Amino acid sequence: MTGWKLSEKVILITGGARGIGAATARELARRGARPVLADLDGAALELTAKVISPAPLTIELDVTDPAQCEAAVQRTVEAHGRLDMVWANAGIASFGPLQLTSASAWTRTVEVNLLGAYYTVRAALPAIIDQRGYVAVTCSLASFAHPPGMSAYAASKAGAEAMCNSLRAEVAHLGVEVASVHPTWIDTDMVREGDETQPAFRLLRQAMRPPFKRAYPLERAVGDIVVGFEQRRRRICTPRFVQLAHLLRPTLTSRAFERNLLAVAPEITSVFQKAVAERGVDSASASDRVAAQLGPERVR
Repeated sequence: MTGWKLSEKVILITGGARGIGAATARELARRGARPVLADLDGAALELTAKVISPAPLTIELDVTDPAQCEAAVQRTVEAHGRLDMVWANAGIASFGPLQLTSASAWTRTVEVNLLGAYYTVRAALPAIIDQRGYVAVTCSLASFAHPPGMSAYAASKAGAEAMCNSLRAEVAHLGVEVASVHPTWIDTDMVREGDETQPAFRLLRQAMRPPFKRAYPLERAVGDIVVGFEQRRRRICTPRFVQLAHLLRPTLTSRAFERNLLAVAPEITSVFQKAVAERGVDSASASDRVAAQLGPERVR
């Protein structure tokens, strides 16, 4: 593990309009880095850019489009002359038992979280290799902890972690280091939207054991992530208990650990079915913000 100074480093951040991406971009800029913010939500991007000084380059980007990812990297290099780090952070969540959840929401989650990370990293790699730089991908605690109702999110994040592990070995001899970033529940729009609009998701969170059930402050995650970036860590866990959970990951799929999840799973299914009957499957499976990405042609 080799540390580096963040000052003047050019860092392309997808999912940079809100949540962990936006908050970390502010802290990176405060430390002298030059973040470039990319996100599907152009309006939110502009709002975030207004609270970062100096004003960062912003790029409206759908990470599921490889051509757009390549163009975003090109714009970054044209604006700053190089690219030192890419952070594939764009992500969405959907929820619901696999048999019942919206197929559109399930596949969109995998497209954004896994394929989007792949397209982002692949587009950035030539420029990163030139700088002997750093790649980070947000993989979540869900990459190795897989609760009921979260099959799409867990599958996408497990795939993203596996991608990081393979890539790390592929580029080590080129001086490039690769991090998988593993936050647990963080107090962001993604978690709040689930708690407020999806009763089955809220039920799951209530049934989880401490410390897994708690949503942790955004500032805590930002601090852990920035320190991880400074130290070019290969794995960044936040809060720190996630690191222990990663080491003990086989126990997370044991019957003993899953006992409370097995007990609540039938009720999650029942609550989800009620939501489908009342609001439709897409609305029950995702927040309004995510459901809007599915488009009329994708509604089931």
